[in-house]
Amino acid sequence: MRSEEESTDQTPPTCDLLSLLLKNRRPTGAVNEVWPNLFVGDAATAQDKTLIKNLEITHVVNAADGPRHIDTGPHFYEDTNIQYRGIEAPDCRDFDLSPFFMETADFIHEALRQKGKVLVHCARGISRSATLVLAFLMIKESLPLVEAVEVVRRSRNILPNVRFLNQLCHLDSTLASQRKST
Repeated sequence: MRSEEESTDQTPPTCDLLSLLLKNRRPTGAVNEVWPNLFVGDAATAQDKTLIKNLEITHVVNAADGPRHIDTGPHFYEDTNIQYRGIEAPDCRDFDLSPFFMETADFIHEALRQKGKVLVHCARGISRSATLVLAFLMIKESLPLVEAVEVVRRSRNILPNVRFLNQLCHLDSTLASQRKST
């Protein structure tokens, strides 16, 4: 039989994560603050410079960068002081977003450390951007996956695709093993 500590440290199966993500859904806006000074939003939010200015956003992570997706890029924000990070990630089952987890977590962490405000977005603000924010919370804030999901869901409905959920489960297991060995 497992101890209480081991069972809470266990990465849940993807089906349990999906149940958690689909439970008690309620309407959320185009952009939501999901962690202090960390926002998740959609493409319309990212393209609304007035809203971005009003939110005092200093850094933008576009998880749907590129000409075939949301082609804002650093040129779109060149008349602002916004620091930009683009990831050309399709929201599909065969795309591996995990190589971008650490660099994006570092970018967000550094922005927050400098007292900045970060917008992470994709097309609808529910899959790619949510996955990157969850990875940040796991890597830099040491939250287990389930806790990270619960934190974000307090403010925003999210639903990463199944492949991204599997990548987050793998990250969760890796981070849990690292915590145990230290």
